[in-house]
Amino acid sequence: MTKSRFKLPLRSNNTKKKPKGTRFHPRPFVEQRRLSNNQKNKSQAHLLLRLFLVWGVLVIGTVGLAARLYYLQIVNPIIFYEQAPDGKRLTQIAQDQQTTKLSFYIPRRQIVDRDRNVLATDRITYTLYVHPHLFKRNSEPVPAEEIAEQLSDILGNKTPQEFLAIFQKQDWGIRLAEDLPESVKEKIAALQIDGLDLKQNYSRFYPHREMAAEVTGYVNLDSSRTPQAGIEYTQNKLLERDPISWKMKRSFSNNKAVFHPGDLERSQQLFNFDDLRLQLTIDLRLQQIARNALKKQMKEYDAKRGTVIVMDVRDGAIAALVSEPTYDPNTYYKYEDFSVFKNWAVTDLYEPGSTFKPINIALALDAGVISPQDTFNDTGEIKIKDAVVRNHDFEKKGARGELTLSQILQYSSNVGMIKVMRRIEPLDYYRDLQKLGIEDKVEFDIPGYTTGRLKNEVEFTVREIEPATTAFGQGFSLTPLKLIQIHAALANEGKLITPHVVRGLSDYKGYLHYSQPPNTKQVFSPKTAKTVLEMMEKVVEDGSGYAAKIPGYRIAGKTGTSQKAITQGGYDETAKITSFVGIFPVEAPRYAVLAVVDEPHGEYTYGSTVAAPIVGSVIQGIINIEGIPPSTDISQK
Repeated sequence: MTKSRFKLPLRSNNTKKKPKGTRFHPRPFVEQRRLSNNQKNKSQAHLLLRLFLVWGVLVIGTVGLAARLYYLQIVNPIIFYEQAPDGKRLTQIAQDQQTTKLSFYIPRRQIVDRDRNVLATDRITYTLYVHPHLFKRNSEPVPAEEIAEQLSDILGNKTPQEFLAIFQKQDWGIRLAEDLPESVKEKIAALQIDGLDLKQNYSRFYPHREMAAEVTGYVNLDSSRTPQAGIEYTQNKLLERDPISWKMKRSFSNNKAVFHPGDLERSQQLFNFDDLRLQLTIDLRLQQIARNALKKQMKEYDAKRGTVIVMDVRDGAIAALVSEPTYDPNTYYKYEDFSVFKNWAVTDLYEPGSTFKPINIALALDAGVISPQDTFNDTGEIKIKDAVVRNHDFEKKGARGELTLSQILQYSSNVGMIKVMRRIEPLDYYRDLQKLGIEDKVEFDIPGYTTGRLKNEVEFTVREIEPATTAFGQGFSLTPLKLIQIHAALANEGKLITPHVVRGLSDYKGYLHYSQPPNTKQVFSPKTAKTVLEMMEKVVEDGSGYAAKIPGYRIAGKTGTSQKAITQGGYDETAKITSFVGIFPVEAPRYAVLAVVDEPHGEYTYGSTVAAPIVGSVIQGIINIEGIPPSTDISQK
């Protein structure tokens, strides 16, 4: 029988001897140790996750911020908020904070006449404000009575009592005077009175006041300085200089702005703008002569209005352009009648009357239907359909019989002119009038030109009365400017030239930097123009233009006295327009002078008595100013 062995479990080598007094639990200890390691690992993983989350947020925020900055700076650098205007770019805001722009007052160019006399210029003026409750000198109160007396002596427009009454109305902010010159400003500043406030302004100044107002126009006194009327309006682009500004760097120190002009390049034009001036063809001396002569006749005959135009027939330059009544452009705001602001020689139409007869004769000569040697029977009156046309002196002179063309002009025969123009077919006559440009616009330097008016072509050619009345200058209308332009063509070998008052931009030495070439058109043959001019000379020598005669000089001319048309049709029997056009010297024509006087009153109011003396005075003035010698061949005439 086999003996069985039983083996006892071996003690683990890892098992340590339990110390005395302690209880040994080997399995729970191992489990506790493993649990502690798992918790530690989880804690570390959680911490790492949180770290990644934080860093992720930071990275995403940084990327987003960078993307936004890139968008604002590069893609679409425009921001919108209350502190900046809509659409302002960041770069612009930065530049605005670092720099500033100074804009300087640039004066308008001067307007000068042909001799470079100043007609319009910019100047510094002052507006005086008073604050009675602040009247002090060296911190000591000054009586209002004393200041009123001193201001009355300086300004001279009110008495001390009137100034004192103004001071008593309110305590501050009283606008006492405007447009004060530098000399007055210095006197007020010398008083050293607190409460007298002088505000500096820039204004347009016209040193000769109304003498050339209808030509220059004016500029508003307000801050807009808008040009109104005349050359100021039409030539605004030439009168305005380019604006000049100056950039400066800006910084701040102790809450104060500090400017650094040396850090940026200065504009070379800042103290060196051009010295160009707008030069006109107007002669101020001749302008004054024409105005004085016109005003004298208007006063004598109690006339409504009048105009005088002097034109150089060689190039269309207007040497004088006077219109009465007129205004002072320095105080334009004082005028309630706005009609004074327009130059009616340019804007208003009238029927020229007998001053158009030489032009009609020129048309007939060029058409070949008459010759200078032809004569016509002046019966004194003529019947056309149901109308009867008479000469202006029929009651006194009756029928004159056979008249030459020169005599028809000399006696201003209406009947003779009707018979002359009957030789032209009405349609051809109408087309000839159109070729003169009566209904065309004249590109003149002064605004408001009104085109002339002819009757309808059908009406003119069908109704016999229309060409008949046109023959002696009625039944159609034009401006005084257009009339003198056509007469100047008779003096310029038949060439119609555009009138103008602007010569160009000139410097202080008189050299022109800009000018417009003349525009010409042949409307009469040179031979016809010379022939008609010699016929017109007879009008001054022995006819109705005798009042314009100057001994020793050959002057051609034609008077005109026409009835005024009314809007309802027909003519006003109590109103008429008198006129006279003169051309001299006949042997070498240079000037055409036209005077028109509207609604003169009196017994003898004709072109010969009212307008012709004006032209005579103006021609005498031209002779004196330019030293024109007498005609060498006057003895032959």
